[in-house]
Amino acid sequence: MGLHVKLGISTWIWTSPFQTEEATALFEKIAALGYEIVEIAVEDPKLIDTQKISAELERNGLSAIVCGAFGSTRDLTSDDPELQRNSLEYIEECLNITKLLGAKFFAGPMYSAVGKARMVPDAQREIEWNRAVKNLKTVCEMASSKGLEIALEPLNRFESDLVNNVDDVLRLIEQIDHPAAKICLDMFHMNIEEWDPALAIQKAGDKLLHLQVSENYRGIPGTGNASWDKYHQALASIDYKGAISIESFTPANKELAGAVCIWRKLAEDQDTFAREGYSFLKNWKENNV
Repeated sequence: MGLHVKLGISTWIWTSPFQTEEATALFEKIAALGYEIVEIAVEDPKLIDTQKISAELERNGLSAIVCGAFGSTRDLTSDDPELQRNSLEYIEECLNITKLLGAKFFAGPMYSAVGKARMVPDAQREIEWNRAVKNLKTVCEMASSKGLEIALEPLNRFESDLVNNVDDVLRLIEQIDHPAAKICLDMFHMNIEEWDPALAIQKAGDKLLHLQVSENYRGIPGTGNASWDKYHQALASIDYKGAISIESFTPANKELAGAVCIWRKLAEDQDTFAREGYSFLKNWKENNV
């Protein structure tokens, strides 16, 4: 049984930070490869001209998904109120971009700063958890006022000490207690943190808005040890009809590669990564390879 999903790919495959001037050539390439969706990673909202990008999306027959980048200065759990405020302002800018590009939700690990992985006392962890809940309630209100939802993404233990798996994100959503709070799952993180990734998908159920994929080593889908048949079965069991997009990162940008610990090339080149990834995913979604 095939999956009724659309295939997408992240701009991070090729570039960082993504900016408007790259849209023409990049979107033409993405559409020519067969993808229907481009996942736009917004690192700096000032680099995004939504009118021009919308025109390029339409010209190439693509839809957009918007995800965020949460460095150390964007932290809803920080002891520094200024960093919390900075994160909220960034998220609001991204929500505006999401709305103007015609996307339905904003995705990412927006609960905390990426790379914030420490051993702290339980009392401090609870303080930070409660800050995430409080601030994400505000984010949900911002999103719903624009007709949008948010998709919260768990990260592996080396990148976050707050939300690592589907149980964590479900608990977070329960405490946020707002209909706009939903889930984004990423196979790379799931292959580290979930003892049964298929069960994790089933637990997410109708709260799953988005699925990002790559191999266990961040490489081309189909070239590693991910259990693709189990993922297929689980997605079918919850009647998932969202997007499935490849998320990996270009090694050409040293700052980005260092942040995600990519020390070697994961493909002959990034176009090969995208082309072979699409070929595998198309066959997988239709035939459960």
